[in-house]
Amino acid sequence: MSQIATPAHLGQTPAAGDARGAPIADDDRLEVVLGEIAAGAAERDRERGHPFAAIDVVRRARLGAVRLPVADGGAGYSFPELFRLVVRLAEADPNVAQILRAHYSFVEQRLISPDRAAGARWLGLVADGAILGNATTELGPRNVGFGRAADPATAVRREGDRLLLRGTKYYCTGTLYADWVSVLAAGPDGAPGSVVVPVDREGVTVEDDWDGFGQRLTGTGTTRFDDVVVAEDELLRVDPANGPYLQGAFLQLYLTATIVGIVRNVARDATDLVRSRSRTFTHAPTAEAVTDPLLQRTVGEIASQAYAAEVTVGAAAEALGRAVDSVVGGVGDPDLAHEASLRVAQAKVVIDALGVRVAGELFDVGGASATARGAGLDRHWRNIRTLASHNPASYKALAIGDLLINGTRLPDNGFF
Repeated sequence: MSQIATPAHLGQTPAAGDARGAPIADDDRLEVVLGEIAAGAAERDRERGHPFAAIDVVRRARLGAVRLPVADGGAGYSFPELFRLVVRLAEADPNVAQILRAHYSFVEQRLISPDRAAGARWLGLVADGAILGNATTELGPRNVGFGRAADPATAVRREGDRLLLRGTKYYCTGTLYADWVSVLAAGPDGAPGSVVVPVDREGVTVEDDWDGFGQRLTGTGTTRFDDVVVAEDELLRVDPANGPYLQGAFLQLYLTATIVGIVRNVARDATDLVRSRSRTFTHAPTAEAVTDPLLQRTVGEIASQAYAAEVTVGAAAEALGRAVDSVVGGVGDPDLAHEASLRVAQAKVVIDALGVRVAGELFDVGGASATARGAGLDRHWRNIRTLASHNPASYKALAIGDLLINGTRLPDNGFF
């Protein structure tokens, strides 16, 4: 376990007022950036090589700003366009995609918040390339998804003329690579809210202690806040628009889109694996692997499932976009938000199972050599299985069935 008090990657974000240029939006430039992120991804997974350089590529390309309006230094991406980008990022390196999950969620919360003044500050940093991580989850006896109304143990207190943040958070995905971290905490008045502080501020300790067998490099570890000094304008209140349906649907669809990106990678690896085979079995239908109808069929089925999964995520993203577009003055249409939650849940139920199956089918087109550690093909199954374990699909299917049969609305907490 390593501890990072002052991550070496900090200080590389352009200063406010520097020439920003435009975030990557056109296809040719995006392909170059995705190629840089993809380079060495399999080796990083195998050797536990942290993708700091890949995240710096994200900073320079300002991919974190694509949802901002063009007038505010962004690319004006729609929700389908954003999730298409998430799929492509995950295809390049699923660790990098998941590292940015909390960042994109933070951006959405600020975009729909009625507190425009506070939002302008943080979105300005995002426009300049800053990356934000998260510190939300605490361990304890409460069930997962107890809701934002419960008081977190992490809190900001007043001590003289200072505000001090103290607490410990777990599963802080992306914070290891971030410039700032958004912390769910009770405010000085005891009301739940959030605090945004730089990760290199004194008293912040980021621990690289995530030991899952998949998504190994996401920095999903522990973050400690030991009397961290907080400025008044670093306190953010909870907005009604950032309610459970919208928040939960966005975060869940993000994970599902990441699985789809991995499935796209599986389809490509399956094709390359068949092409690279120099021999086959003596009892195979043909003398060469590339003309074997069984292998051709398997590759075709994998590619078709990847296409179907991507279309499904796109449809769910459109529903989520309609819900977000309905927000006026911090309040959105609850029926559209519920509809988005349903579509996202349905996508997860299908794609979780599809992804795990496809990652296994990859080995049906290779011999025993495909299982070699150096090939790194096991990483697809490990990563998909880890992502799918967030908010298990069985609970989603149960809730969907109850809704359709009995009209029971879906759970309204941010973990559904």
